[in-house]
Order: sequence, then C-alpha cells, then structure tokens
Amino acid sequence: MFSVMHSASVFGVEGKNISVEVDISSGLPQVSVVGLPDPAVRESVERVRAALKNSGFSFPMDRITVNLAPADLRKEGTAFDLAIAAGILSASEQLEAGLLEGVLLIGELSLNGGIKPVTGVLAMLEQAKRMGIRRVLLPLANRKEAAWISGIEIFALSHLQELKPRSGFVSYWDQFNDTPADIISEATPGLDTLSRNGEDFADIIGQHQAKRAMLIAAAGKHNILLCGPPGTGKTMMIRRLPGILPPLSEQEALEVTKIYSVAGKLSEGAGGLIDRPPFRAPHHSISTGGLIGGGSIPKPGEVTLAHRGVLFLDELPEFPRIVLELLRQPLEDRIVSIARARATVRFPANIMLAASYNPCPCGYCGHDYGEKRCTCSPSAIIRYRSKLSGPLLDRLDLQLEVPRPISFEKPSNESVCSTAELRSKVEIARFIQQERNRRWGAVTNGELYGEGLRKAASLKPDAHKLLENAFQILGISMRAYDRLLKLARTIADIENSDSVEAEHVAEAIQYRRMDARIT
Repeated sequence: MFSVMHSASVFGVEGKNISVEVDISSGLPQVSVVGLPDPAVRESVERVRAALKNSGFSFPMDRITVNLAPADLRKEGTAFDLAIAAGILSASEQLEAGLLEGVLLIGELSLNGGIKPVTGVLAMLEQAKRMGIRRVLLPLANRKEAAWISGIEIFALSHLQELKPRSGFVSYWDQFNDTPADIISEATPGLDTLSRNGEDFADIIGQHQAKRAMLIAAAGKHNILLCGPPGTGKTMMIRRLPGILPPLSEQEALEVTKIYSVAGKLSEGAGGLIDRPPFRAPHHSISTGGLIGGGSIPKPGEVTLAHRGVLFLDELPEFPRIVLELLRQPLEDRIVSIARARATVRFPANIMLAASYNPCPCGYCGHDYGEKRCTCSPSAIIRYRSKLSGPLLDRLDLQLEVPRPISFEKPSNESVCSTAELRSKVEIARFIQQERNRRWGAVTNGELYGEGLRKAASLKPDAHKLLENAFQILGISMRAYDRLLKLARTIADIENSDSVEAEHVAEAIQYRRMDARIT
C-alpha cells in the first residue's frame, strides 16, 4: 500500500514543503528512509516504531520505504515524525485514506506517543499557506505561535492516540484541541528595555553630544561607534538604545519572530510576536559562524538574530579582525549570503550596528587624568587600532568620542533627556521618513541609496558646497560621502526641516572626525 502526507522543513529562515511518501510491500521487515535525511531524520524510525506501539497501533512487519521529496534537498530535524507515523498508519489501513489529504503534519514523537514541539513553525506555515494548504496538525505547545498565520485552520495534538477517529456524531476534525479564538489576546508582549529594568537615559549625567548622537542613530537607523576611556558611559548608553526605538510593525514583528522560531530561541510558552526591536550583544570570543551564521546546513547567526534591531559589539578591537571584516557585506546589503556546495542560503540582516571601544589596550591614551596614565607602547596602540579597517569604519555613520564626565553632580539647569522624550522624537522623525521615503522603497534614511537619496536629501546650495568641501579636504570616500548625506537628512528630519541646511551638514561632519585617527 502507498500513502502521501504533507510535512515541512526549514531552509535558512524560509519554510519548504516536503512530501512524505510511504510504501509498504511484502518482504523482510525493514524500514528505509531516503531523500537525503540527516541522522535525526533517520533515527525517527525508532521513535515512530515505539510511539505507534505505545499508542495502541501496530507497526507493520513488512518492508517499509519512506521517501522525503524533493529528494535532492537535505532534510534535518524531527518535524517529520508525525507525518511519517501518519503515513505508515494510512498505508497499513489503520487510518482511513483521505482523512489527512491536503493537511500539513509537523511534530516530534516521544517514545510513549506524545507530540513534542518543534522549531520553525511560523516559517513552515507561511510556506504551506502559499502552497494552498489550509489545515495543519501540530503539537499543542506550538499552537500559540502558529495562530499568527491567518487563513489556516490549526488543530493541536498532545498524543498520537488522538489520530484515531472517535465514535458517534463527532466530526473527525472536531475531536482535536482547536486553537482558541482569543489566543492572540493572550500574546506575550515583546521585550521593552525601559519597562523591564528601569534603565533610562536620564540616569546618565552629562554626555549631551553622545545622547544627541544616539537620538540621530535611532531616528535614521544609522550605525554608531563610541570611543572613550573606561567608565564614561559608552555601554550604558548603547544598552539603553533599544528603549528609544519605535515598536516593530506587524510585518516586521512577524519577520523577527520567524527568525527566532527557526533558531529555537522563542521562550517556552510564548505566544505573542516579538514587537520590540531585538538587541544582541555577543562576546568578543564569538566565531565567524556564530556572528554571521553557518554550518553544513546553514543556521542564522547573531547578525540575523539582530534583524530589525541592534547588534552591539562591545570592545570592538577585541574581536578577531576576520570576524569584523565579515560584517562589511551585511552592513551594505542588509542580507547575509552563505554559499554551500548544494545551495546558497540568504538570511535577512537589516541591522543597526552599535559598537564601542577604548582608545588603547589600557584605555587611557589621550585621556590622562590624575594618576591614570597610558602605559601602552606606540606599537601596541597601532596593533590594537589596526583591527578596525578603513572599509569597516566607512560603514559606521556616527563616530564619536565619549570623554570622562567632569562632575557627578547634575547641573540644575541641565535639561532632562529621558528615554521617553528621546523615543517621542525618534517616532516623529521616523514618521516623516516613512511618508517621504516610501516612493523609493525605503523606511528610514539609513536605507536610502542612489537617486532616492539625492532626491530625498533636498540639499540647499550652501549645504551642498559644504559637503563638497568636506569631500575634498577630509579625503573621505564616496561611501562616507553618501553616509554623511543620510546623516544630514536625518538631522534635518529631527529639526522638522524640509530641506538639508548647511548647519545640518556641519553637524553630520563632526560625527566623522575619528576616521583619520583610527585609520
């Protein structure tokens, strides 16, 4: 007997429909799984065998062949267990043929027949919907996550025994634990840095220019680099950066949640979309695969996990140079491409890079005070700073020195610069950008390129002349020229100016003054 079930896998961060074909024929008892399965898929045979026996079904003592199509695509994970079990039951006539026709089945089986949750459910259901599938059987623990995909009937199982049709007038599909209609209202809210731990920009004394730079970076989604001696507030400010970013749109939240689902990083029991921009801060010992993504079957790295949010690299020169150089392409293209022999996988990487570092290994070069003196040799300083290449710095829009505060006392005339106030300004500037930039397919100024950037900038003649002079005198690259233009456009938006004035360009230029020093 022969049967076909629909299942799914994940390739990159996108779902792939997989047909599970089961053929049972006479011969010596044997089970073969073909179609490029990985060890976890091959081991599913033993899980399925035990689960069927412990759920009141019988496992056929015949020759069983399981084919996962398309056969040239590498299959991994445990999401095929339920489809393989259902295929065997249908082919052995223990389950009525046609009951599960056109139904997506995903789930891992335990030896006692329980249905365990799997990762990547959002991506799988998105692809299934595109392929016209309208019903899905999945683990009870995945039902909240799956509820965010509209247009698909979701039926949740906790045990393999639930596949048995019930007697009486109960419809076959009515017997499952259907997802409640109010599940969306039970959604767990996304991470909000301010409400979580009370961190606020108002806690930081002084550093007005750095706070202004944070405002500009958040408003236009610009990359930012802070340099200064230890203890000046660099890390404090960057960790407060997510608190002034606007919430993600529903589409953006779905993208981010799908990535975390694929990576298996959704918290247990979480049912809501991640509605706040993610914040990732990997340690400087991270590998190239951990940062960019990789593996024989590529998985997303920290750059992709920070999609639509902030990637924070603290103590930037402590990262291996080869790791830092891999950031150049994602920062430019906002996508990570990983090529393997069989295929090329693309991961989204629309990030805002925030980094900080000390001016030298001991941290006090150019910032001597009291008994604190730089103890680094010139050669040590050169080696330390050589980790930051010119091409990488070109992609960092704002480069700012953060000096040591003069006093711990907050001046009485100092204006309160709270997270709530900064967020309000960012949201206003973002709204202005969205209304203007949508014609060029961009949301923020940091995403503008080419003709769209030139038209959106609307440079006044004196502003254009100042920018040209900066290009000639400072010797900046064309990439840095464009980033100065984006920066000036964002500053103008914060000031609610329709065109870019000379003062906006002048402020943008001062944020690039570290180029020559580092390179």
